[in-house]
Amino acid sequence: MATDDNSQVPPSQNDSNAGGIDPIWSSSRTARQIYELGEVEKDIGRLLSLAASSISLLTLPQTDAPEDGLPHGGERDERFVEEVSEYFERLDNIQIAMRSSLAHIRQSRIAPSAIDAPPPGFVPSALGVGLPPSTHTHTHAHASASSVSASAGPGDAHAHTPRPKTRGLQEERVERDAWKGMLQALTKLKDVRARERQEQEQQGTRDTDTDTAMQE
Repeated sequence: MATDDNSQVPPSQNDSNAGGIDPIWSSSRTARQIYELGEVEKDIGRLLSLAASSISLLTLPQTDAPEDGLPHGGERDERFVEEVSEYFERLDNIQIAMRSSLAHIRQSRIAPSAIDAPPPGFVPSALGVGLPPSTHTHTHAHASASSVSASAGPGDAHAHTPRPKTRGLQEERVERDAWKGMLQALTKLKDVRARERQEQEQQGTRDTDTDTAMQE
């Protein structure tokens, strides 16, 4: 059921949206909720400051430090009433904003029925998810299989039929790393055998020179 984007928004939010804020914060209800949560964070800081000053106003004037700058006499009582009134006003605004944010989260969450289930018999890949083969690939593979079947004998047609690619990206990477490892191992083996062959040739040359010198 579609709802108006401005519905269920507290008056304080509408007033703040009408003020001079960045237009991005009024682009959607979610953006406004994020902006309001930022304002709630500021209000909480102010709330703690009001609580501290209210407690300071409840103490005896004789205990005030010179740098506190707290009023005395009847002005002290009036200041206390103002601080407490602002405290409860901000506390009320905070709880309204928090309730509105929770209501927005409940309204915006995705219903389980909106998630499509996989088709029957679907078995995901163990090492990754691959891209489905395209229609062009299927057509090309089918045409290649037909040409191979026509040129080969009845017994060889099944052996040369290409299979669809079912491996995922992670499986392709594992195979690539395996081939790289095999190539490196074969390259090292080739280098070792080349060095051994070169050493044998050098040893044979030295033996020949020694025999020639002894014969002379």
